[in-house]
Amino acid sequence: MLRAGCRAALPRRPPGSAPLSGAGGAEEGLKRTPLDALHRSRGGRMVPFAGWSLPLHYGQGHLQSHLHTRRCCSLFDVSHMPQTRVYGRDRVRFMESLVVGDIAELKLGQGTLTLLTNERGGIVDDLIVTNTSEDHLYVVSNAGCADKDLAIMRGRAEELRGTGADVHLEVSDNALLALQGPSMARVLQAGLSDDLAKLSFMNSIATTVFGVPGCRVTRCGYTGEDGVEISVPAGRAVELAEQLLGVPEVWPAGLAARDSLRLEAGLCLYGNDIDETTTPVEAGLLWTLGKRRRTAMDFPGAAIIMAQVKEKPKRKRVGLTSVGPPIRPHAAILGPEGTPVGTVTSGCPSPSLGKNIAMGYVEAAHSRAGTALTVEVRKKQHPALVTKMPFVPTQYYMAK
Repeated sequence: MLRAGCRAALPRRPPGSAPLSGAGGAEEGLKRTPLDALHRSRGGRMVPFAGWSLPLHYGQGHLQSHLHTRRCCSLFDVSHMPQTRVYGRDRVRFMESLVVGDIAELKLGQGTLTLLTNERGGIVDDLIVTNTSEDHLYVVSNAGCADKDLAIMRGRAEELRGTGADVHLEVSDNALLALQGPSMARVLQAGLSDDLAKLSFMNSIATTVFGVPGCRVTRCGYTGEDGVEISVPAGRAVELAEQLLGVPEVWPAGLAARDSLRLEAGLCLYGNDIDETTTPVEAGLLWTLGKRRRTAMDFPGAAIIMAQVKEKPKRKRVGLTSVGPPIRPHAAILGPEGTPVGTVTSGCPSPSLGKNIAMGYVEAAHSRAGTALTVEVRKKQHPALVTKMPFVPTQYYMAK
């Protein structure tokens, strides 16, 4: 899940945003997170992104921020991402009428990445759905999809209520902070009474964090590192952020680092790597389809998606590595004969690996790891190699 583009040390511009700009006219009409003033006071370069004003990077720059997250710990403001609570005895049936995952099998406190699909099998959005211990489902979705997601969810809830179902939605105004990196657990444990060693990846607890009550801590993130996302009451978000940033090894980080980190981890960016024209099978996200759901075929687009599972898709999402100029989105991918076989959807130089990485879609015949292809950059062709993802091993934590 998320939302930015990168250019050498700096991104060109976050996908779906207006051209990069500082304060002034370009910021008129943009939404601001509860941490807006904090970002500016710490030198954040603010840019428009999905209707919000968010930091691209801080004084240390994109490259150092990226590497610091891999080595230590960084704090990201992801408050632009909608948080929704789904209540009622029929909340699971409601959610499963929209997504491909097996929500009913989630244990209390457990979450999953799932896909909201349309009747054509396309991906409307990717969501994290958590079955909380507080009698509701907690849903985090993408900022760029906020309006359409909420319209779909509200429409479906109203439709079900018309048949006597018990389901209703509540949109949260909480801020959302992502603390990511190998030292996250040590930093956060100092402010928790709960034992983080017992909280596995994609599990969640309601708790007090550094004296701030009413928080939800979910062990997840968009960097490939061990991390958490902390939902915190908006009025106390700055207090919590300052507590965390008061630890010397915790740096503030922005959209640029978040994008290059997620690409190294092989994670999709909605609007670039997945959208309503791509299916879960093409995108290599077949694992999000619950076994029971595949058998029941009771999710939107099931007939098309399951037919692809059986017959194999004509194109597949792959990773690419190359040397030379960076690979950019929309670059053509060429086969051995020099004919187009696909398109790049995300790409940047990898700060961790020192070479170019990218992902894109290619014809299935050219999707095997190790396949030599060519990418067209600035009207010149450069060698590229189909490479397994993630490019950098992920460090997700599983409790023993």
